[in-house]
Amino acid sequence: MHTREQTQERRAGAAHSTNAGSPAYPAHCMRTIPSVWTPMPYDDVTAVRPDDLLARWARLHAGQALPTPPPGPLLEGWALYHSGEFQRATDIGLQHGADGLTLANQATAIYANYIEPHEAARLALFMLVAERAGMQAVEEPDNFHALYWEAYALGRYAQGISVARALAQGLGGKVKQTLERVVALEPGHADAHIALGAFHAEVIDKVGALVGNMTYGVRAETAVAMFERGVALNPNSASAWMEYARGLLMLDHEAHSAEATRLYEKAAALPPADARERLDVELARAGLSD
Repeated sequence: MHTREQTQERRAGAAHSTNAGSPAYPAHCMRTIPSVWTPMPYDDVTAVRPDDLLARWARLHAGQALPTPPPGPLLEGWALYHSGEFQRATDIGLQHGADGLTLANQATAIYANYIEPHEAARLALFMLVAERAGMQAVEEPDNFHALYWEAYALGRYAQGISVARALAQGLGGKVKQTLERVVALEPGHADAHIALGAFHAEVIDKVGALVGNMTYGVRAETAVAMFERGVALNPNSASAWMEYARGLLMLDHEAHSAEATRLYEKAAALPPADARERLDVELARAGLSD
């Protein structure tokens, strides 16, 4: 257990390390690909203004334990991100070196996961985020934001090339260890708990419970515990409820079918608070119609 003071110190330390300077990253990492991104597919997303974002920050970032940025260009970049202007948000993030990498990586990863229509571009974007975040984590080993986006991007890349192939390439162990490090550094990181639960469930689904436990240390009960912790930390996340539902289906489709449907319904009924949540709710509705 950690005291509130210890948690605040960890978060402040991560924020301080993020602002500690701008290491020299290779030029290819500090760019956006493709040159023109597909726009947000829904026009019913209300634009978020920087001054409004300050009041809504805790709700919108309940999943990542991200400290509020001061007024200025980065806050404006985050407002663009929450409004669905993912490329513009990424560009602003990349203009601010290490200070802006969390914004750039989050905007790039979410765009790649939800909107980018071309698979090759999606995979390239995920690897770009993984490389940027990975280099930042080398410079700042306790920066759990960098570690999380490295793991997220590698995990989505693994899904894109098939989990079985990714496991054979050794990506599975990297993702698991990195997410466990995030949870150790910041126990309140809801998204990391959800991602770790999904990892356990996907490995069990692909290689079986016995081989998965012996080779990767995954367990069905650990998956469920991670999902439960994640949704408890951020109950307003449609993404979290959907990942929980998918995880249950991967663990035992027949046994958990009814519960998974209930979780999808819960996700679909949540009122979206920003562009990413709007995308999540639409995915939940699509999942119910399949």
